[in-house]
Amino acid sequence: MLRRKPRLCTHPQGNPYTLDLDRNEANYAALTPLTFLERTADVHPERLAVIHGARRWTYGELRERCHRLASALERAGIRPGDTVAVMAPNIPAALEAHFGVPMAGAVLNALNVRLDPATIAFILEHGRARALLTDTEYAPVIREALARLPERPLVVDILDEAFSGPHERLGDVTYEEFLQSGDPDFLPYFPADEWQAIALNYTSGTTGNPKGVVYHHRGAYLNAIGNVLVWQMPHFPVYLWTLPMFHCNGWCFPWTVTLQAGVHVCLRRVDSRTIYDAFANHGVTHLCGAPVVMGMIVNAPEEVRQPFGQKVHMMTAASAPPPAVLEKMAALGIEVTHVYGLTEVYGPATVCEVKPEWSALAPRERAERLARQGVRYPVLEGLEVMDPATMQPVPADGATLGEIMMRGHIVMKGYLRNPKATSEAFAGGWFHTGDLAVMHPDGYVEIKDRAKDIIISGGENISSIEVEAALYRHPDVLEAAVVAKPDEKWGETPCAFVTLREGATVTAEELMEFLRTQIARYKVPRYIVFGPLPKTSTGKIQKFVLRERAKTL
Repeated sequence: MLRRKPRLCTHPQGNPYTLDLDRNEANYAALTPLTFLERTADVHPERLAVIHGARRWTYGELRERCHRLASALERAGIRPGDTVAVMAPNIPAALEAHFGVPMAGAVLNALNVRLDPATIAFILEHGRARALLTDTEYAPVIREALARLPERPLVVDILDEAFSGPHERLGDVTYEEFLQSGDPDFLPYFPADEWQAIALNYTSGTTGNPKGVVYHHRGAYLNAIGNVLVWQMPHFPVYLWTLPMFHCNGWCFPWTVTLQAGVHVCLRRVDSRTIYDAFANHGVTHLCGAPVVMGMIVNAPEEVRQPFGQKVHMMTAASAPPPAVLEKMAALGIEVTHVYGLTEVYGPATVCEVKPEWSALAPRERAERLARQGVRYPVLEGLEVMDPATMQPVPADGATLGEIMMRGHIVMKGYLRNPKATSEAFAGGWFHTGDLAVMHPDGYVEIKDRAKDIIISGGENISSIEVEAALYRHPDVLEAAVVAKPDEKWGETPCAFVTLREGATVTAEELMEFLRTQIARYKVPRYIVFGPLPKTSTGKIQKFVLRERAKTL
């Protein structure tokens, strides 16, 4: 492992290999994942690219649709550097946006479909979205969000056939009509500078105000390739979209699967029945998702299970899978790869790379190895556990606690219009993850705690501070603290401890109902406990005490 910063190569008299050997159009091109679609469509134009219900189209057709989207956006007034937002589940329009939007020179802002109108409005305004492609299922939320904006963007309605509900229209044109207005022979914009932004993703961080994480073409290109390398993904995979494309751009897998000329099996709804149907009927070989997806697979009722003969590979993040779950997945013919990352590093940036010699270990010792967050992706230049005060690596003894820090190709450009947060995140020349961990003697990182009060529920980040702020809006709440409670299905779920004002009679259910009007429903605590909060002598709430208490509920 690299335990110190490498030296930069210089020559006192100047490097002779740079003289008269200039970069030019023949020997240099900016890295961009947009080239993956162009190459695959050139080489495999008739190969199946997308499955969505009864619909199918090839890579030649996928490229044409993406070119049409880019052309239609340009004709609608979208210019390079503009933001185009997308509010959609894992349907073809979301996949096409990952190519068509940046092909217009614009920046893709994939919205979390679980967010509330106020947060959506904040993101659209902060990101200065010039256009919004939105699935009609989310019309009620989007309608309210748009009403909060000082200036309305261009709205394009996605009428997905797989949605059985009412198609409420908010825009003047449907997505398919919009595509038809575009030129199939449109010449895409490729970045002159690979540092150019390709995507904007919002993360809650440790406060209720989302921060806009900016990705560049170079990072997206390299992390897409990194996924292939750490997963040993072959050509022509059949990839099931269980991981939301809005989450870190689907961990860059819209570009990864396309690079490998794979089949994108779109999935509007994720449940055990649709997963087993895809395994059996489409020959799925790869999928990603939070531990909750593994729970759907191993705990599926017998009536929805279907036999499948192919080997399936699953990549999962968040907390390490319990040994019992790994055993059940293996019995089904599913091999699990454990990764770790953050929105700020394009999704997965480390992998628990399994060594052959681990197979000889006792089950418990092997499980301990598999629980680690692992080693850096080949496309990440630096991974360290450091003392944030001294910015020195902690001893690789598996015991000394420090903060995980990263540097290299797949670290974000920074937070959009937030120089203070960007400066803090990059202090000392490293990206500070905020996660506390140890470094083992073999160079594998293992997380021990989170410095940030983030609750990871079903793979989604929930800010405890945001939930607490919502609780404080209720007139009967005097004090509130929110912590993570372990949950068998979701990994973690919010648990609130509340002190009411004297004479207040509000119930837990009434408080939950109030919170549903303030924040996204998935952020609402499933447990609310009333009573005094434990505090230090200086009045600070002792959250570690509450975490232990939550475990017993």
